[in-house]
Amino acid sequence: MFSTRLGSPRNGVGIFLAVLLLAAGALITYSQTRAFVWDEGFHLVAAALIARGKRPYVDFCFPQTPINAYFNAALIRVFGQDWHAPHLLAALFVVGGMILTAQFLLAHLPAGKPRWTTAICAAIFVGFDTIVMQFGTVAQAYGSGLFFAVAAFRAAVAAVGRKSAWLAFAAGLLAGVAAGCSLLTAPVAAVLLPWSLWNNQAGNRWQKCAAFVAGAALPFAPVVRLFIEAPQQVFFNIVEYQALYRRVNWPGATLHDFAVMTGWLGSPQALFIGSLALAGIWRVLRESVWGPEFRLPAWLCLGLGLSIALAHPTFERYFIFLVPFASILAVVGLAGLASRRVAGIAAVLFAMSCGRQLFEDRDATNWKTYETVVRKVAEVTPPGAMLYAEELVYFRLGRTPPEGLEFSYTRNLRLPAEREKLLHVVSQAEFKEQIKAGRFATVQSCKDDLIEFYELPAVFPHQADVEDCSVFWGKVKTSK
Repeated sequence: MFSTRLGSPRNGVGIFLAVLLLAAGALITYSQTRAFVWDEGFHLVAAALIARGKRPYVDFCFPQTPINAYFNAALIRVFGQDWHAPHLLAALFVVGGMILTAQFLLAHLPAGKPRWTTAICAAIFVGFDTIVMQFGTVAQAYGSGLFFAVAAFRAAVAAVGRKSAWLAFAAGLLAGVAAGCSLLTAPVAAVLLPWSLWNNQAGNRWQKCAAFVAGAALPFAPVVRLFIEAPQQVFFNIVEYQALYRRVNWPGATLHDFAVMTGWLGSPQALFIGSLALAGIWRVLRESVWGPEFRLPAWLCLGLGLSIALAHPTFERYFIFLVPFASILAVVGLAGLASRRVAGIAAVLFAMSCGRQLFEDRDATNWKTYETVVRKVAEVTPPGAMLYAEELVYFRLGRTPPEGLEFSYTRNLRLPAEREKLLHVVSQAEFKEQIKAGRFATVQSCKDDLIEFYELPAVFPHQADVEDCSVFWGKVKTSK
């Protein structure tokens, strides 16, 4: 893929553009064909409800910051209630983050370093990272959070050398948008601000600090407005649920976290990038040619990594936000350890490992296979009848979920009745009583423990198993 002549501008530009197009094509194609995550259902439902004029937190439970949902709601208003447009937007966000990462190396690599090789490798390390491919291309906030985090990093690096405070404002604004998409990216702002103050080279650093803070606060104006209107609901969704209720009825959450934190030992890509990133940090600290802008990715990896590791429970996909910054450090380490030809081989093998992992997951559920579940539910549910189902089903059928099922994880909570009503929460026990009382004509679930708890085979006369899910319908059996 690379030759010893890669350093020439003509060869470098051509191969660089080819790699970008290849990675962008792979990400977009995957987003439209295979990308699927069970939890994107409640994000899509939230976007659909917002598109209909509903307010997050106030009108329904949505324990996330809302900007990504607003993006998807805008797409739904324009293109209709379908998952393709949100997936495409997410993939384009990832492509943008990949380009910004690679272009950073083109702009800031010290003279004499293999500029095009490192930029090409960085694009491959971001675009063909398996976690990025699988989760950055769905309707959740991984793609948008990644893009705005990298954009904030780029703006902060540029701002320290300018007298004007506008770039500092832009860095704060972009970091705030990233956190407004996903709170997992909140450490980006917390790292960029002190780094910018310490490394400021022109202009008044305190004016820039104020501009950064103002920019970071601006994206949260909708949340502040909703908080003024409904403080208890907003506090519960943004703070209380995340801090206290995410692990409710999950006795194995600690063991799960341990498995996630040691999972990199079984991931060739994580081992490869992690090892090279450590080598890159060593080079940046030991060699004076590397400016402070190359230390910043290490601080971002540290801040994001610690914050995500302390999330309880945490998940491997949360670490997606580290990928661009770890990739920058990895190519720095690779450039010091290998020739251009070896770097090219390493990049190709990295991309092939992504393809191999995706091939191994070829039988996993995707939107195409899940549509069979949706069709069965539509077939057996009478028009206008009440339906208990997963958020994905409500979204595909264009139906508004009953209160408490906009974000179904809240059914695990047990709160005082008045608070449940305020927060739009309905417990499993209450749903069980409603099901037995015949409120729902159809119940669909892919969770065996939930089916057992609701005693659905004993309640409904009809059952169909579709893919990995079950659908129950008919007149509820009455106990004698």
